[in-house]
Amino acid sequence: MPKRDLIRVVRLPERVQVDLTGKLAGRGAYLHNKRSCWERALKGSLAHALKANLTEQDQRHLEEFLQGLPDEPDNDAANGKTDM
Repeated sequence: MPKRDLIRVVRLPERVQVDLTGKLAGRGAYLHNKRSCWERALKGSLAHALKANLTEQDQRHLEEFLQGLPDEPDNDAANGKTDM
């Protein structure tokens, strides 16, 4: 996926922040804009990629952002299939 289609999370000296501009200075990691990707990342892989321990405040901030992300469509519904 091209970087412009991903969401950047950046490690700043005092916190971790979602960087929608992609221009903040700091170590960054890119995530898809899907809840499942963020849920997996928040279980540890994001902290590993950022080489940081996420504080409770960082975790809360990222989980709040996650709540605004779209749910992934059901594959059958996305392909026009329905149960009848």
